[in-house]
Amino acid sequence: MAAPQGSAPHAGHPPATTPSAAPPTDPFTILRSRRYLGLLALAAVLGVPISAVAYGFLVLVGGLQRWTFQGLPASLGFAAAPLWWPLLPLGVAGLLVGVVVRYLPGRGGESPADGFHSAGYPEPAALGGIAAAAVASIGLGVVVGPEAPLIALGGGLAVVALRLARRGAAPASVASVVAATGSFAAVSTLFGNPLAGAFLMMEAIGLGGATATMVLVPGLLGSGIGSLVFLGLDSWTGFGTFSLAIPNLPHAPSPTVASLAWAVVTGVVAGGLCFAIRWVALRLRPVVVPRPVLLTPLVGLAIGALAVVFAAATGHGASDVLFSGQDALGPLLQDPAAYGLGALLLLIACKGLAYAGALSSFRGGPTFPAMYLGAVGGTALALLPGLDPLSGAAIGMGAMTVGMLRLPLTSVLLATLFLGSAGMAVVPLVIVGVVTSYIVTLRLPDPAGTRSPSPGEAAPAAPGKHRTHDRTQS
Repeated sequence: MAAPQGSAPHAGHPPATTPSAAPPTDPFTILRSRRYLGLLALAAVLGVPISAVAYGFLVLVGGLQRWTFQGLPASLGFAAAPLWWPLLPLGVAGLLVGVVVRYLPGRGGESPADGFHSAGYPEPAALGGIAAAAVASIGLGVVVGPEAPLIALGGGLAVVALRLARRGAAPASVASVVAATGSFAAVSTLFGNPLAGAFLMMEAIGLGGATATMVLVPGLLGSGIGSLVFLGLDSWTGFGTFSLAIPNLPHAPSPTVASLAWAVVTGVVAGGLCFAIRWVALRLRPVVVPRPVLLTPLVGLAIGALAVVFAAATGHGASDVLFSGQDALGPLLQDPAAYGLGALLLLIACKGLAYAGALSSFRGGPTFPAMYLGAVGGTALALLPGLDPLSGAAIGMGAMTVGMLRLPLTSVLLATLFLGSAGMAVVPLVIVGVVTSYIVTLRLPDPAGTRSPSPGEAAPAAPGKHRTHDRTQS
């Protein structure tokens, strides 16, 4: 994800001011310039190939997941994957990611334990490692999502295209806007909606006013043109869009005083659970970082073992513990009665520990596992009086998402996208849960031991660099 370089001073290092210092450029002057029109043209051109790459990435990791957990066991003669099967792909995933982190430039991308934040774009040499670590992590069942690698890859590929077009390095401010355009296009592919992708990016970057417009317009244009890859144009047929909306959900009842109280309770619990998950991840990460080739496979095996324990104890699939949880949300929300209270509580424990391990050692995004854990927790609370399952799941999704991302508006939006029109009645409850969790998260100490910046407050990376370092090495 790319924030405009130079848009804010590095934290703790205010810019030097001298009488000869040039006044800052008026953003509206840039918006009216011919160079900005050229930037818009480049954004439109970049939208299609970057969206196509993002689409291919999502298809690849989805196909790898199906082959690893269904096709490969069948080809080896198993009628279904045996109970111990998750240990195999999770161990392999740990080995592959450990090698990438240890030997390839860029260390495979940013550690998801640091949460979702703005950062510089990756250098071209790091793109291969970012893609490899993400495919190994997501495709082999690790508890991470695809959004962070897509944002990094989209931004990095856009900057590569800019440098090729200019036959050399571009000004940092131009490169940052182009990188943001590529990130917009890539993440919009995942959400199936250019506006949703733009919403996430703008809140994470933390821009406002004319500067936000300067970044938002190319990003929207690139992702809008890129959506033609999926929608088609005239007689040309698109590939079809990804959609987060879960079909065939029952409509939630109108909010009540009891459900409003449960929204507050859910927000408090979610904020505490997010703190605990990040605390475990950030304590485990400095142990793994010095020896990733040896220890990342052990973390992978531990994640696989948690999935095996859950499957053996409950009779439900190990996939409930593995993966990002995006695909498992549908069955959970459509048939919450299939899980008893004991199974739901064990799922929260196993998935939460697996999530913490994945954040500490692997590469991917933190968003969708948090949403799934929130939905499981809300479904468990709905077994108590005063809360229906769909409302509980919706509140939990929003509350856990904001606890991990610290992006309250995006958290409400994502919960709404998953529920579609069926969940519009619970949006006020989701907002209450999100706000409560957000306040609790800000009041709790930072698990990293330092004050966590608000979205957009994080210091921008140096021009042309992607923040791939671990805080434990700083």
